Amino acid sequence: MLYEIAETAKKEVENICDEYEIYVDEAKSIELDSRKEELNFAKEEIEKGIGIRVIKDNKIGFAFTSNLDKIAQTAKQAVENTKLNKIDENYAFSEVESVNDVKQVYDKKFNDLSIDETVELLKNVISLASDSGCEVTGSGFSASAGKSLIMNSNGVSIENVGTGFGIGLSVTIQKEGQIATAYNSMSSRFYDLDGDKLANEVCNLAKSSLDTKPIETNDYDVVLDYYAATGLLQTFLNAFDGENVRRGRSILKDKIGSEIANPTLSIIDNPLLEKGMYSTKCDGEGSVSKSTDLIKNGVLNSFIYDIYTANKEGVKTTSNGYRGSFLTTPMISPSNLEFKFSEMKDLTEIEKGVLTTSVLGAHTANPISGDFSVEASNAFKIENGELTDPINKAMISGNIFEIMKKVEGLNSEIKQYGSFIIPKLLVHDLRVVGQN
Repeated sequence: MLYEIAETAKKEVENICDEYEIYVDEAKSIELDSRKEELNFAKEEIEKGIGIRVIKDNKIGFAFTSNLDKIAQTAKQAVENTKLNKIDENYAFSEVESVNDVKQVYDKKFNDLSIDETVELLKNVISLASDSGCEVTGSGFSASAGKSLIMNSNGVSIENVGTGFGIGLSVTIQKEGQIATAYNSMSSRFYDLDGDKLANEVCNLAKSSLDTKPIETNDYDVVLDYYAATGLLQTFLNAFDGENVRRGRSILKDKIGSEIANPTLSIIDNPLLEKGMYSTKCDGEGSVSKSTDLIKNGVLNSFIYDIYTANKEGVKTTSNGYRGSFLTTPMISPSNLEFKFSEMKDLTEIEKGVLTTSVLGAHTANPISGDFSVEASNAFKIENGELTDPINKAMISGNIFEIMKKVEGLNSEIKQYGSFIIPKLLVHDLRVVGQN
């Protein structure tokens, strides 16, 4: 079906422009949402559409539609929209290359998944959390299956399929005038989410966050749990965006070949990872997926690029021009970011430290300098290798680029949150400001 749509668009567009790119996608999704313990939103949706990009006289134009009876008008609109843009010889579309397959990205269970079944799953999670003594403040579930096809005037024709499932839960608990909250989520390419495990983990975290104690202001060994780590790492990641580098908005500009991280750390952008949430045969421009070593043994090796920015910089695309759907044009974005440490530390090696489950205010970090000051959430003292008292209130401040020079991996499960595939992270001598 997608090929038929693309071929129809090809006939309409190929003779009215110099080059063309046709992107067709179809997505089916189920979304559930609760406020407190009551399900207040359930939606099953199918979305299909086409986006057409063209180059004419070295100008680029784009148009899209979900009305497949208007493909001809959309093709003409894309060409018409080139008149709104300036001449730029760096515009180009992907070339034909050998395509690598990706494994374990589609779960056939989605085909038979009913909204009633997913409602039952979420209700069970809510019920288990409530029975554990927690008050559910919100929860959600999502399932999606997508299929896309990209075809262009250079002969590229690549189809991708994939499924994704996610569940999240937030709770609060009160005891003798004290209130504690907790949140967590899990996602997978497969319908193998353990809702019971999620409910137990979130409730246990909330319960263990009661009876807080103050902490003295000092420099500590700080363990960043998954959410805390990803919150801060987003600022670090922005510095790898080729467009930010080109515009001088990255502190890493001109530092290729320099040591910018702990030598035990390597970071790989891997869109071919088995079961990876962002694994795909190609990016949103049809550039064939390939792994990119961003950091190798602590040394900066590469930035990430789409075709346009790569051409501007005189390098090759790293196949990181992704798009959310037919509604959008490609933007530079990572795929699966694997954080690999050649050595790992153990919690038992920490004599005096802090573990923070998440951080509040990570979005306020300075995207260029990397300076941040965040509130530790669901944080605990570490004493002689063991988690002890929950911490009342504390701020953590530092610089993400300085942190990365001494960050270590902590022996823990490797999990994927967003693009990041990480263990818990350990940072030495990080400033923790205690608050009463």
